[in-house]
Amino acid sequence: MNLRTILRLNSAAMNVARTRLNVTAANMANAETTRTPEGGPYKRRMVIVEAQPLKDDQGFAVGRHHGMSLREPTALNIAKDEAAARLEYDPSHPDANADGYVSKPNIDVVTEMVNMMAATRAYSAATNATKSVKAMAQAALNIVT
Repeated sequence: MNLRTILRLNSAAMNVARTRLNVTAANMANAETTRTPEGGPYKRRMVIVEAQPLKDDQGFAVGRHHGMSLREPTALNIAKDEAAARLEYDPSHPDANADGYVSKPNIDVVTEMVNMMAATRAYSAATNATKSVKAMAQAALNIVT
């Protein structure tokens, strides 16, 4: 595996982590949104991530010569969580139904914070790996001179 491939994998990991961070931030920002343009409360978003086979410039799987193939993380889609909304009793709320209940988003802020911390750690790990690759490349250049 060459340095370019490693950098490509790190870049893909950072892109997925950034997408997860953005979606999690949107979830947290809308944790109390009871009215959306589609109607009803905001629905939690989730990033669908899949490991896609890493292909070289000719379209062949990287690592195929060694009986394995490398995979790169890819954010395929951002899906809405179809879980039921939380009902909260607040008859004074403008979006309350006839019984006084308000439909609130199906978002648990603590869970979102954990997701944000995990995505931040993943981004940090990919960044540190990129720095290590840069240091190895620099060391290789210093050997030549």
